[in-house]
Amino acid sequence: MAAANALIGVARAAYYPNLTLSATAGFQTSEFTQWFNWPSKFWSLGPTLSQTLFDGGARRALNEQAQAQYDAAVANYRQTVLTSFQAVEDQLAALRILSQEANEQRAAVTSSSRYLDLALIRFRTGVDSYLNVITAQTTLLNNRETEVQVQLRQMTSSVSLILALGGGWDNSQLPQMKDLTARSATP
Repeated sequence: MAAANALIGVARAAYYPNLTLSATAGFQTSEFTQWFNWPSKFWSLGPTLSQTLFDGGARRALNEQAQAQYDAAVANYRQTVLTSFQAVEDQLAALRILSQEANEQRAAVTSSSRYLDLALIRFRTGVDSYLNVITAQTTLLNNRETEVQVQLRQMTSSVSLILALGGGWDNSQLPQMKDLTARSATP
């Protein structure tokens, strides 16, 4: 945006006259011995002022073009910021919802574990058949699998939140296996 703003200033500067200061100096002779004589030296100093009288609207068009480029840069910047805010908000909402879902799934695992304990007790006392124990084990296994899937979605959403916040990592920044084993070997 700063570059686009600077282009507006450049386009507006075309409306002002150009002032050039120039100076020249030299010698009128090529003989070395004549260089120190005043009549062989010359110099000139003076300003030059120029202004375009008619350009067919080119300056106005360049000014409008620079303004349009600036407006486009501002719009792109705003869109980028809004997209980033949306991504952060989406991931925060996903983490909140997944946290509630994980709590409910933990409760389901606890309940199905108690149900399995009761089914085993009822089977051992001869009240129920082993089919109820198998059903309770299947329910517990399904609930644990769902709990793991929710945890995986939480971790994925956490990584997405870090990326949306502008963070990230590179594989080269991760410690190598030799570094990890060297640290664990030292007391």
